[in-house]
Amino acid sequence: MADLILVLNAGSSSLKFCAFDAGGSGGLALVIHGQAEGLFSSPRFTAFDAHGQPAGEHAWGEGVQLSHAEAITHIADFLRGQGSGHRLVAVGHRVVHGGAHFTQPVLATAAILDQLETLTPLAPLHQPHNLRPMRIIAERMPSMPQVACFDTAFHTTQPPLAQAFALPESVTKKGVRRYGFHGLSYEYIASVLPDIAPEAATGRTVVAHLGNGASLCALRAGKSVASTMGFTAVDGLMMGTRCGTLDPGVVLYLLDELGMDAGEIEDLLYRRSGLLGVSGISGDMRALLAADDPRAVFAIDLYVYRICRELGSMGAALHGLDALVFTAGIGQHSAEIRRRVCEEARWWGIELDDAANARGGPRVSTPTSKVSAWVVPTNEELMIARHTLALTQGAPA
Repeated sequence: MADLILVLNAGSSSLKFCAFDAGGSGGLALVIHGQAEGLFSSPRFTAFDAHGQPAGEHAWGEGVQLSHAEAITHIADFLRGQGSGHRLVAVGHRVVHGGAHFTQPVLATAAILDQLETLTPLAPLHQPHNLRPMRIIAERMPSMPQVACFDTAFHTTQPPLAQAFALPESVTKKGVRRYGFHGLSYEYIASVLPDIAPEAATGRTVVAHLGNGASLCALRAGKSVASTMGFTAVDGLMMGTRCGTLDPGVVLYLLDELGMDAGEIEDLLYRRSGLLGVSGISGDMRALLAADDPRAVFAIDLYVYRICRELGSMGAALHGLDALVFTAGIGQHSAEIRRRVCEEARWWGIELDDAANARGGPRVSTPTSKVSAWVVPTNEELMIARHTLALTQGAPA
């Protein structure tokens, strides 16, 4: 009987899952993946096998509300129905914030969960949802090992100067500093670069994680030295619905002159800005690229401009640039965005290979390009499964 590791990534109204076979000689192998989404409006469950073929689907109907506990029950029942050849041996979870203390994945004991709960003010939109499934599973299956993997942990290698805000110690000692996020994605990219692009793995590389959430990370020999996200995941690049870097004076203006309260400002910065806010059309890059509307054109122009401007910041932190790596939904799948970023960044010495870019790489720069450019698909779920296996069975991550 093969051992199964379940990876969960919980959002406010969704629960994504991946199941990996940990019993094979070839290492972790994806068995099935899917999600329960729209939990509080129109719940729907979908699952796919390792080849991307549909493996299950269920809809509860409009207006139905499904709790995270009920979603976990449905996923567990579904996995049990896939056959008796596997047994669940551990569950790994993505946790957005580990604060300053949690710099490595940890076994999620009751005491650890209580500590992680205290970090909720640092990530109020994510932390409660990340922790909820762990408490549910601990209650239902108290002997099941669970591992918390942190999006902030990879960035703890950054030097103190890269983590600091120019604020009084009375504020910063409470945990107000730059943390950086998307760390599980960057950790995965760093782990596979030696096989794909050895020079990028050992040199000065910027990884562009471009999805609905977006950020850049500067790597030196595979270690994080700077990132565009800071205290929260709203900082840095323009994103699907998040504004990215914003003059703090704008927030004061929203408070004092427009009379907005904290909840309204949070909604504006996290859910109504970015590509959606600027275009007034959509936060989906695919829709904007297909739109014949000046607002969509401007939103894309601003998106590319912000990436290239922050690329300069990351290059400054590295004292140069050897490679640029694109990953995540937009980075991996949009040849047009890659083309535009590389063309704007030609001054770095990037020469784009149009044919290679059109087919998705992995190398999308010419052989003579001073700075190489790559497309490397990320796999945060596999990274979580590796950590879970390492902590529960002693296998190397």
